[in-house]
Amino acid sequence: MFLRNIQLQREKIDSFSSYPFSIPAIRQFHELEITKPVTFFIGENGTGKSTLLEAIADKCEFNTAGGGRNNLYQVDSAASDLGDYIRLAWLPKVTNGFFLRAESFYNFATHLDQVEAEAMKPYAAYGGKSLHHQSHGESFLSLFLNRFRGKAIYLLDEPEAALSPNRQFTFLRILHDLSRNQECQFIIATHSPILLGYPDAMILSFDNGMIEPVEYEETDHYRVTKYFLQHREKFLNELFADDE
Repeated sequence: MFLRNIQLQREKIDSFSSYPFSIPAIRQFHELEITKPVTFFIGENGTGKSTLLEAIADKCEFNTAGGGRNNLYQVDSAASDLGDYIRLAWLPKVTNGFFLRAESFYNFATHLDQVEAEAMKPYAAYGGKSLHHQSHGESFLSLFLNRFRGKAIYLLDEPEAALSPNRQFTFLRILHDLSRNQECQFIIATHSPILLGYPDAMILSFDNGMIEPVEYEETDHYRVTKYFLQHREKFLNELFADDE
């Protein structure tokens, strides 16, 4: 564990009526203690989980379009609006890590093609070949298996976007191997009920206008998925009732 505390410097904010401070969970946010090596941010779209994750990445000096400190490229709308207003507390501080932004991963892969072309061992940290020459899921796993190591913090925004259910189980094993000796810390924004099942993780919900811890079985991800799998026909009949 490295990142221990996140604070919103509310005294620096002129108005809570403008984005991103107008987001209910951000508007109510004061301070957050991180107590587990693996932490999940959950919530409906627009609740602020990716906004806060992006701000943490910005404060870590990672590329907010995706990458680490040394990945210098730009993507439109990839800047953080919140990064200047949060304070991070470390024990100890680490500078190694990576920010995975699923929606701009293509741009990161293109950036790698440009910088790895003249390397002595191109793509050594990414499975030995261009991420563009792998399937979307394979490229994600190549990143996780080869780039992620050492004492580092990894910030992942919807890593399940490219992973099949079976590959999500593979990713859970990677999480276990990297975090079990507290060598790596993960903060992950996700909608996946599979990933959220990781044992002894901290789950923070951004729903209901605040950031608060929840148990796995209390999440909508678990309850809705469980209900659908157990009552699929009833669920679909209710969903399509207006079509009859």
